[in-house]
Amino acid sequence: MDWLALSLLCAFALASADAATKAWLRDYSARELVLIRFTLTGLLLAPLLVGLPPLDTLPAPFWYWIAALLPLEILAMVLYMAAIRDYPLAQTLPYLAFTPAFVILIADWLLGERVEAQGAAGILLIVTGSWLLNGHSARLGDWRTWTTPWSMALRVPGSRMMLAVALLYALTATMGKGALQYLPPERFGAFYFALLGLATLVFVGLPQPQALTRLWRRPAAVVFVAALNGLMVYTHFLALRLVEVAYMIAVKRVSLIIGILYGAWLFHEGGLRRHLLAAALMVAGVFLIAW
Repeated sequence: MDWLALSLLCAFALASADAATKAWLRDYSARELVLIRFTLTGLLLAPLLVGLPPLDTLPAPFWYWIAALLPLEILAMVLYMAAIRDYPLAQTLPYLAFTPAFVILIADWLLGERVEAQGAAGILLIVTGSWLLNGHSARLGDWRTWTTPWSMALRVPGSRMMLAVALLYALTATMGKGALQYLPPERFGAFYFALLGLATLVFVGLPQPQALTRLWRRPAAVVFVAALNGLMVYTHFLALRLVEVAYMIAVKRVSLIIGILYGAWLFHEGGLRRHLLAAALMVAGVFLIAW
């Protein structure tokens, strides 16, 4: 597959994992969901570790990237799981569209990757879409209310958490590209999630061992979510190796529209037309940033 097909498959797997989590694992704690998305996913990806080069041959910069990535990735997932579990998908997922806007600055800073000047227009579309998500709170005849939708996004905990996740994912996507240069992408994804899974087990699971036993009250749903997440990880790093970070993340954010459709179909979330228009503007902005 080329990077575009891989990124679209990655987007579908991500949106499906989120919808399955909300549908079947709603009563799981954020701690338990992180164990599923990291520890169990890492276990499912473990067969790809066959053929991994000896760890002592990996240079020091690789380990610097990994040491910086792990805590940020775990924090992002805790916030992500809490947001999609407790708040409507349409009020949370679209804010992930801010990730490529953040990537423009971070990838230039860390990797020297740059996108075209039209990225500014893309950022404007993303901001407009975020306004439209809460646009019902503004009155066209009263200019003083025009900033209300953005302030509402900061006041709504789920939206606020997902904005933080967008920033953290911009960091981890860029830093992951930095570490990826030292291993083949299919090996790197498996190794990275093996480390993430182990770190999550030690720092999140072992302090509350009962969380590990509670995971298996719905074994089929748990394994299904972890498998979708594994597919997302595998395709993410394959695509990331082939193209600039902002481009890959841009296409991956098609998951926003898929997630909103899941929200309307499975959870009967209202305002579908406005949410789809907002998400479409944000995704259009993402594509302008990428192209």
